[in-house]
Amino acid sequence: MIGKTNSNFWHIANVACLAALAGCSFNPDYHRPALPVANSYTAETAEHATDRIGAMSEYADWQDFFIDPELQALIRQGLKSNRDLRSTAFRVKEAQAAYGIKNADLFPSLSGSAAAARLGLPAEITPIANGKPVSQYIAGFNTSWEIDFWGRVQSLSDSALNEYLATQSAELAARNILIIQIADTYLNLLDLNERLAIARQSVLSRQKSYDMLKKRYEIGSGNKLDLVQSETLLTQAQTLVTQLGLNRSMQINLMTLLIGDGSTYAPTTSGLKDNVMATNLGIGQPSDLLLRRPDIVAAEFRLKAANANIGAARAAFFPRITLNAAYGGISTELNGLFSSNNRAWMFAPNISVPIFEGGRLSSNLDLSEARKDIAIANYEKTIQVAFKEVSDNLNATQALDRQIDIQLRAVAAQKERLRLASMRYDNGSSSYFEVLDAERDLLSVQQQYVQLKRALFSTRANLFNTLGGASNTETKSTSVPNEQIMRSN
Repeated sequence: MIGKTNSNFWHIANVACLAALAGCSFNPDYHRPALPVANSYTAETAEHATDRIGAMSEYADWQDFFIDPELQALIRQGLKSNRDLRSTAFRVKEAQAAYGIKNADLFPSLSGSAAAARLGLPAEITPIANGKPVSQYIAGFNTSWEIDFWGRVQSLSDSALNEYLATQSAELAARNILIIQIADTYLNLLDLNERLAIARQSVLSRQKSYDMLKKRYEIGSGNKLDLVQSETLLTQAQTLVTQLGLNRSMQINLMTLLIGDGSTYAPTTSGLKDNVMATNLGIGQPSDLLLRRPDIVAAEFRLKAANANIGAARAAFFPRITLNAAYGGISTELNGLFSSNNRAWMFAPNISVPIFEGGRLSSNLDLSEARKDIAIANYEKTIQVAFKEVSDNLNATQALDRQIDIQLRAVAAQKERLRLASMRYDNGSSSYFEVLDAERDLLSVQQQYVQLKRALFSTRANLFNTLGGASNTETKSTSVPNEQIMRSN
């Protein structure tokens, strides 16, 4: 209906606002699924954790855990320049925009328009104008608003919000993974540097032995078997140096890719050291992972999004009410367009009732419920995987501690064996084969010892990640506010 301005329009608008506030929601009540794992870790794991593990809260920032300055610089550069992480950040912005679109549907749309027309018709059709051209000018504002009686629009907005928050947690998970990848690559380089140093020292020692045996053989005081065996051990050590050098080059290339700044990384540290990272981590209870692990947090947000979609699917069975209104001026002369005598308004409520959809609405509801069931299964699986990862890393830490102690004794024993074998050979009590055999075994146990140390450090780094990793706001996306702030805007 169209008519002059009066107060009825504002009364109707006020009634519409009250009706919207009285709207209901068909969202199912959300209940966090029961913990699909044991309420505590195994006795062996828990005992080890009590002896070795401190407070996780002490390492809210990755810089508190990874204390090596060179490693810290690499991680900072990776967080700044890594391309995979940039892609993840853009996905957060994508989800933010999608939420903004859905959230905008909760509010009225307002637009302005203006038009001018000049019309000329025959006199017999327009006797009043007597065939003369007629001008018409229109300007005003238009608004439209869907009254969300059943909570359909709110449910869609809630779903988009939770998807948005899930991408925030996914970004944090991606950051934690990148931190661990950089740390693990750094540890591999330290491991290779130390093993290379040992292998090169072995080459020098075996070259010296080979030269000595060769001279003795040439003057007739040595035998060819000792010489051939010495040459074999020398070539084995040289091959090991070549292989370790290749592995080191590949790890440098990987580090260059991870830090993402385009420059070639050149490591400055010669070998593994004890002050690369902290040694104490607090595991807490399995339920603590629900709040600390970003992948679990993301899975729960996706579950909440699926829950909200059920509410939207249920609300689709009910009528949709839209209020349309316009206010402005219409005149045959431009200078009279905004005159009070030429003001006009329109108020046009619209209701759309689904009558027959061929089962589309029911199928859409079934689809939403099935997707929620999938989200529940994914959420529970994420928790189970997290529990397994924590337990595996704790058990591995315990086992590696023991192996390193054993291997350290093995290195000491092999060094003593080499010393005794050299003495026996110098005294003429044995052949040089015993010395060569002791040298070979010493190189092997030294290499294994360094590898075990690297494995222990990598396990500790992985444990830091499996327990939730860095939770400091420095590692979170600055463009993503928390859930409470989002709901208050």
